[in-house]
Amino acid sequence: MSFAAARAATPPAEVAALHDIAVAPSPARIEADIRTLVGFGTRHTLSETASDTRGIGAARRWIQAEFERISKSCGGCLEVVTVSDTVSSETRIPDPVEVVSVIAIQRGSADPDRVVIMSGDIDSRVSDVMDSTSDSPGANDNASGIAGTLEAARVLSRHRFNGTIVYAALAGEEQGLFGGRILADHAKAGGWRIEAVLNNDMIGNIAGINGVVDNTTARVFSEGTRVTETPEEARARRFTGGEVDSPSRNLARYIDRMADRYVPNLDVMMVYRLDRFGRGGHHRPFNDVGAPAVRVMETNEHYDRQHQDLRTEDGVTYGDTLDGVDFAYAAKLTALNAVSLAGMAWAPPPPADVGIEGAVTADTTLRWTRPPATQAPGLAGYRIHWRLTTEPQWTHSRYVGNVDTYTLENVVIDNYFFGVSAVGTNGAESPVVFPGAAGSFGGYATAP
Repeated sequence: MSFAAARAATPPAEVAALHDIAVAPSPARIEADIRTLVGFGTRHTLSETASDTRGIGAARRWIQAEFERISKSCGGCLEVVTVSDTVSSETRIPDPVEVVSVIAIQRGSADPDRVVIMSGDIDSRVSDVMDSTSDSPGANDNASGIAGTLEAARVLSRHRFNGTIVYAALAGEEQGLFGGRILADHAKAGGWRIEAVLNNDMIGNIAGINGVVDNTTARVFSEGTRVTETPEEARARRFTGGEVDSPSRNLARYIDRMADRYVPNLDVMMVYRLDRFGRGGHHRPFNDVGAPAVRVMETNEHYDRQHQDLRTEDGVTYGDTLDGVDFAYAAKLTALNAVSLAGMAWAPPPPADVGIEGAVTADTTLRWTRPPATQAPGLAGYRIHWRLTTEPQWTHSRYVGNVDTYTLENVVIDNYFFGVSAVGTNGAESPVVFPGAAGSFGGYATAP
């Protein structure tokens, strides 16, 4: 299909409901949840599990009860389960410990195996990572992420989606990212086609150790080249590009665009790195199996409030306590997650088998495959995107209708990066898919 043939194609209007979702998260509910989680004293992975008032066992049972309460209010729309395994002989878990995560599954109506995930971490810690008994409030790290995940479930469970949304409260993060690893294995065994993981780890602090106070930006960390890339894929990427167009990187661009379009007074800082310098988070186990996954978090961290014993030294107060959390800011980052999850779950699946050609010609042609109709009942068509190779965000696009090939006339392949997104009749749009293995979000479900 050429430019002339596509001129009559009219893209659907944007999703009006996303504007409502963007202002729905409640700072008061998030504050209440954070206060409850802090009230368990410590949520260390190796802490008490039998008590109803203290330790990680009490915390996870409360989280499970909250998910069940949310499900009851939406007529049983959430399937609430635990995902666990016993971990031992590890540096930070030397003796056998059952690592238990709580997840709530809101199954999609058309394509239930296509999954987008929002996660937070249950556990907390103090200065000594093996200290499982001292008070460890973990108000921002990471009761804020759990509270945001619960609140997103409250907001989004009022709607129905084509794809599945999973709300995950993951355990064992501070001891070695074990909850994420266990859930990633569970997802693989269950045949989940993971489109996105939005890991929320510290979404409530606005006052940085650098002296900056800022409640209008959020960071999204994303890895570049997939860690699962094969030698053959690396050779192809060397000649065609894709170092900055992994699915995780284009997931970050998607979240950035959703902030610009729907979330008032919030700008996303995309960080081209797996995580903070030399550090890690619960999105990494999903990256390790090739799934698109990013870390969403505050822009200005305060290290005196992370992984610290509760104390005051030389006039400096240390510890991750409630006074370090801005609940309105946590609600704003929750809204960023909610509109991104809803946008993807409402949209058709990202295009599969995206290819490109046009070397030594004036034109660039992209091709892709359509999903089975049952998986994308609201598919309207596709949008072609391109940008200069030095631009961080997609700058040009053209809606081309419901076709599976399109030629950009007089747009030279050597000068730009290209991608394709799927657009629904409801206006929801998928992340952009860069051509080839480097940018693939995966295939479609196999037809029965």
